Amino acid sequence: MTAARGGFRAGRLVLFAGLLGVLFLGPLMWMVTTSFKSTNEVSQAELSVIPSDPSLEGYRRILDAPQAPVGRWFVNSMLAATLQSALVLVTATMAAYALARLDFAGKKLLTGLVLATLFVPPISLLVPNFVIVSNLGWLDSRLAVIVPGAAGAFGVFFLRQFFKSLPVELEEAALIDGCGRWRIFLKVILPLSRPALATLALLTFLTNWNDFLWPLYVLFSPDNLTLQPGLSTLQSAYSTDYATIMAGGVIASVPVLFFFAISQRFVIEGVSRSGLKG
Repeated sequence: MTAARGGFRAGRLVLFAGLLGVLFLGPLMWMVTTSFKSTNEVSQAELSVIPSDPSLEGYRRILDAPQAPVGRWFVNSMLAATLQSALVLVTATMAAYALARLDFAGKKLLTGLVLATLFVPPISLLVPNFVIVSNLGWLDSRLAVIVPGAAGAFGVFFLRQFFKSLPVELEEAALIDGCGRWRIFLKVILPLSRPALATLALLTFLTNWNDFLWPLYVLFSPDNLTLQPGLSTLQSAYSTDYATIMAGGVIASVPVLFFFAISQRFVIEGVSRSGLKG
């Protein structure tokens, strides 16, 4: 009876995993297969998963179109996401370590204020951030999509939770050996925090890479657009070239899948040790 019940549970688990796989991978596979269809096949009323006559027509159009410099948009997105991830790591690590380990007046109040900003809807900050960026003269430049998101509360909270999980005895031993706080931070805390740092860097990269609304407001020139708002220009008011749009979606998905594949071990370890749960 026990063996039969165990086999039934295992079967249900496999079925559930299969359903989740179809749910999450289905749209991705549909996007990939559609990107290899011709314009005539995509416009047919009868839907087909596998292209009857595979074609690179969509990729040629999206890479050769003079009014859609996809290669430049790709570079702009890579620069913006990478530089913002680096800035977030610099600001969040120092702020999180101060809130996790240092004692100073108003620490609890400051921590509460930082965490309270997590409940502020990002859309409500659109106009204030636009005014600030405009006054700084950063409109239609890469700085507009790099700097404003470089000091977010989530990174501080995430790393603070991770730093609090590290044994304080390591820092006490370093203090006895004559290390100062700055050296302890650089030589002890940061090397032990690689999983959390990699996780935060990946999450920041994905957030910036997938951002559509903010770049749409602050970037105007076609050459300065990032990939997400740039791809939206491929859809006209009267017709939609789905093969070309799906080809752009595949190009936009490659860096995301690549970075997640090489950093998934750090992501799992970082989330599990930081105390965050989905």
